Amino acid sequence: MTLLAVLAARTTRVGLFPDVASLPLRPPAVLAKSAATLDLLSGGRFDLGLGAGAVWSAIGAFGGPQRSAGEAVAALEEAIGVLRLLWSDERSVHLHGAHYRLDGAHPGPRPSRAIGVWIGAYGPRMLALTGRLADGWLPSAAFLPPDKLGEAQRRVDDAAAAAGRRPDAVRRMYNIGGEITDGTDRGFLQGPVERWVDELSTLVLEAGVDTFVLWAGEPRRRQMEVFAGEVMPAVRAAVPRQRTRLRVPR
Repeated sequence: MTLLAVLAARTTRVGLFPDVASLPLRPPAVLAKSAATLDLLSGGRFDLGLGAGAVWSAIGAFGGPQRSAGEAVAALEEAIGVLRLLWSDERSVHLHGAHYRLDGAHPGPRPSRAIGVWIGAYGPRMLALTGRLADGWLPSAAFLPPDKLGEAQRRVDDAAAAAGRRPDAVRRMYNIGGEITDGTDRGFLQGPVERWVDELSTLVLEAGVDTFVLWAGEPRRRQMEVFAGEVMPAVRAAVPRQRTRLRVPR
């Protein structure tokens, strides 16, 4: 959060969010206040990426709780309730959960707009929670490859519909890694610009992804420049053309 505050002060347009904040190491009431402050400092450019916890031995080494899979999902659901209560305009709020409590807490500071809560989710219960409660979903290709995206997407969509939400109310972000090369083609996101454009456009059209986060290889600056300056403009141009040709709905 300290790094994000520095980035907020040094930028004016880019969106900012942790990808993702580990909930077991961050009390949600304190996280709510930090997030609201960053939203205000950045002029509404902050969203919150949140994870239920992973690598529990490392979490324990820092004094965090050791939770089962079911407990982690339940704690995350309670935490989202804490966050949204403390971002509200209520005078005082209460929440009595198994993992977190609010006893007459006073919300504030109030963010400038509704802060999006994005969840890094993979398992069925986490995907269902994402569909019911989250503003966005952000899996990583390293843990959920493209051929597994479809099934996970359906779980998110079904949970959203069952909760009375439009499935497209949950935005879809994808953490990707790879290497943009001058011509050597070595597999998924390991090749020239044309391969990247084709594969990312397919992810937009067939998997419903609307945002990509690149974990760039070396040389990192050059990879980022090509991704931002060549790959993504070409994807933005290609997707509408292919939607029209294939009659794919938005």
